[in-house]
Amino acid sequence: MAPWLSPAARPQPASRHPPAADPVRPLDHGDTGRLRTLVNRDPVANIFLASHLETTQSAAPTAAGGHVLGYFEGPELTAAAWSGANIVPVEAAGRPAKAFGRYLVQTGKSFSSIFGPASAVLPLWTELESVAPAPFDVRRNQPLMALSAPPAVEPHPGLRFSTMDDFESLLPACVAMFEEEVGYSPMIGGQAHYKQRIASFIHRSHSMVDYDDDGQVVFKAELGSVSSQVTQIQGVWMNPKYRGRGLSAPYLAAVVELAQQHATTTSLYVNDYNAPAMASYVKVGFERVGTFATVLF
Repeated sequence: MAPWLSPAARPQPASRHPPAADPVRPLDHGDTGRLRTLVNRDPVANIFLASHLETTQSAAPTAAGGHVLGYFEGPELTAAAWSGANIVPVEAAGRPAKAFGRYLVQTGKSFSSIFGPASAVLPLWTELESVAPAPFDVRRNQPLMALSAPPAVEPHPGLRFSTMDDFESLLPACVAMFEEEVGYSPMIGGQAHYKQRIASFIHRSHSMVDYDDDGQVVFKAELGSVSSQVTQIQGVWMNPKYRGRGLSAPYLAAVVELAQQHATTTSLYVNDYNAPAMASYVKVGFERVGTFATVLF
């Protein structure tokens, strides 16, 4: 599962104008209904943009500069892509993904990761690859998994939603998870912003934690995206001291139980080479429903 990153890569533009042949344009508020219909085709795969739409109630650009690109076939919106610190394609397999990639090259968009359905991320990346800096990693096969029923494992009773009283203990655990996943600290060049993000998870009841008797964090996780239909788990971390004790499945079951207070379906995506994590997710009851890919810079 790919964590959030601050912008770190900027392709070199050949021009400041998108090619006229590609039917791509930024969406505005008038496109909101069409975008919502598009996103609802697959609420699990499109959870990132679904969450954004439910929060803003608009397809218009945000004050922070993020916007949604639309791909049109005649008057019909047939694909989209979030364009902010991250690039997130929606219903964009094949030709639309390539068109979004060409548009991003021509406009010189800055981004730090691309993630979403592999059928869109990988062709989009082929358009950007020749002009973008070398990525930290390209993860081509990340099983997308979902669970819409009670977990098949008894949940660990200690897990709970975090409060701001947990912040100082949680922060080092979050940093440790990020470093394990990405290879460098999220505190480099963006300490205040990263701390604000962790606090935001806590304030929205999207952060969960449990401690041992010595006050050390044993396990933590977040809900990276939340809509009225689906939540997406991210940032799963077990204290190394407690790994290998059979605690992963009960803690993941507890995450599902808490997440289902927000929405019926719980989802996640995982690196295909992480066999222990895959085994735990299957044990809890998750089933594979698709394939994601992630390009990290």
